[in-house]
Amino acid sequence: MLPVVAKVIIAIVVLLAAVIVTAFVTKSVSVTKYKELEEAKVGNAEEKARGIIDDALKAAEASKREALLEAKEEAIRTKNEIERESKERRAEIQRYEKRVLSKEETLDKKSEALERKEAKLNTKISELDKQKQEVEVIKNSHLKELEKISGLTSEQAKEYLLKSVEEDVKHETAVFIKEMDRKAKEEADKRAKDYVVNAIQRCAADHVAETTISVVQLPNDEMKGRIIGREGRNIRTLETLTGVNLIIDDTPEAVVLSGFDGVRREIARIALEKLIVDGRIHPARIEEMVEKAQKEVESMIREEGEAATLEVGVHGINPELIRLLGRMKFRTSYGQNALKHSIEVAYLSGLIAGEIGEDVRVAKRAGLLHDIGKSVDQEMEGTHVQIGAELCRKYKESSVIVNAVEAHHGDVEPETLVACIVQAADTISAARPGARRETLETYTNRLKQLEDISNSFKGVDKSYAIQAGREVRVMVVPDKVTDDDMILLARDISKRVEDELKYPGQIKVNVIRESRVTEYAK
Repeated sequence: MLPVVAKVIIAIVVLLAAVIVTAFVTKSVSVTKYKELEEAKVGNAEEKARGIIDDALKAAEASKREALLEAKEEAIRTKNEIERESKERRAEIQRYEKRVLSKEETLDKKSEALERKEAKLNTKISELDKQKQEVEVIKNSHLKELEKISGLTSEQAKEYLLKSVEEDVKHETAVFIKEMDRKAKEEADKRAKDYVVNAIQRCAADHVAETTISVVQLPNDEMKGRIIGREGRNIRTLETLTGVNLIIDDTPEAVVLSGFDGVRREIARIALEKLIVDGRIHPARIEEMVEKAQKEVESMIREEGEAATLEVGVHGINPELIRLLGRMKFRTSYGQNALKHSIEVAYLSGLIAGEIGEDVRVAKRAGLLHDIGKSVDQEMEGTHVQIGAELCRKYKESSVIVNAVEAHHGDVEPETLVACIVQAADTISAARPGARRETLETYTNRLKQLEDISNSFKGVDKSYAIQAGREVRVMVVPDKVTDDDMILLARDISKRVEDELKYPGQIKVNVIRESRVTEYAK
C-alpha cells in the first residue's frame, strides 16, 4: 500500500510544479488569457489527479487483497506441515512403544526362564551337598579301614608318600640334568667342529694339493740359488710382495708356490717366470715384475669375467661384478672350479627356464651370479651366500636375482620360480659325475658308513646309498614300523648322519614302507 500512496503524492507534487512553472512562463501574457488557460489546465490536472488517485486506491486495494490471500495460504501451509510432523512423531512414538512392549515381554520371558533355571540349580546344589556329605562319610570310613590295614595314620602315610616322591623327583632331576649336560656338550662339540670345518674349507681344501700350490719350472738347479739371493733377500722380497710362500727343496728344476689365495699365487707365478726369463733377479727388479704381474692378472681377471658373460649371453652386469666373476677362475670348491661351475649353472638354469616358460635371461643371470660371494669370501666375514646377496644389492641387481642368490642353499625361502630353478641347477652341477673330486676310498667309505648307519636302526630291512651319496633309501619292515614311526625314523637317521658323517651339500633320507599281500591259487 505504501508505494501506491507515494506514487499519488509524487504525481500531485509534479502537477503543482507544472502549474507553478506554467504560471511563471506565462507571466508576460495577459492575465485574462492566462487565467483562462490556467483554469483549464488546473481543471485537467485535477481530473488527472483524481484519476491517478482512483487508480492508486484500486491498486492498493488489490495489493491488500493479494497480501491477505498469501498470508492465508502461508498459514494453511504451516498448519498442514505442523499437522504432518505431529502425525509422524505420533507414529514414531507408537513404534517405540511397541518395541518397548516387545522388549518387556521378552525380558519377562527370560526372567521367568532364569527363575526356573535358578530353582533347578538350587535343587541340584542341595542334592550335591547331600552327595558331598555322603562321600565325606564314605571317605572317612575308607581312611579308617586303610589305617587299620596299613597300620599307619593318615599323617604318617602322607609323610611316607612325600618322601618317596621326593626321592623319585631327585633321581629324575639328576638324570635329566645329566642328559641335558651331555646333549649340551655334544652340541657344543658338533658346532665347534662345524665352525672349524667351515673355516678350513674357506681357506684350503685338504683333498688336493693343486688348489693350494703352483709349480714353476726352472732351466737348471743353479737358478734356485739366484732366486734365494744373498742371505735370502730375493726370496723374502718376493714372498713379502706377493703374500705367497716359496718352497725351494730337493725337487729337481722346480720351485713350489704355496698359498690359499689363487690370485696371489698366480701373480707370484707370472712374476717368477718373468724374472727367470729376464735373468736379473734382485729386490728392485722383483718389485717391478710383481707390479707388472699384478696388472697382467687384473687384466686377465677382467677378460675372464667378460668372456663368461659373453659365453652365457648375459649383458648389462656392473663392471665390478664382472671383475669378481673373473676372480672366481682362481677359486675352487671341492676341486670344482667356481667360474666354470657358475657358467654351468647359468646354462642349466636357462635350459630349465626355457622348458617351463620362465624368463631365460633372468634365470641365466641368476645362475651366473649365484656364487659371486665366493670371489671375496676369503677377505670378508660371512658365508658366500650372505656376501653374494650383499654384492648384488650393492650393484643394483633386481630383487629376483638377490632372492635367487640368497635361497640357492636354502638359507631363505625362495620367493620366485627363478630361485627354485637356480637351486636345482646348482645341485645338478655339483652332483654330476666328475664335478667334484674325492678319493675313491673316501667316497666308498662314506657310502658304506651311510648304509651302515641306516641299517643299525630297528625295523630297517635294507638301505641303499644312491645319487653319489646324496640320497639314502631305507626299506623298512611294514610289520615292525608304522606310518607314524616312519617320520621319527627318518628324523633319527638324518640326525645320526649329521653327527657321524662329514659330507658336502646335503643328504636326503627317504624311508619307504610298503605292504604286500601274497596268495596262491591251488
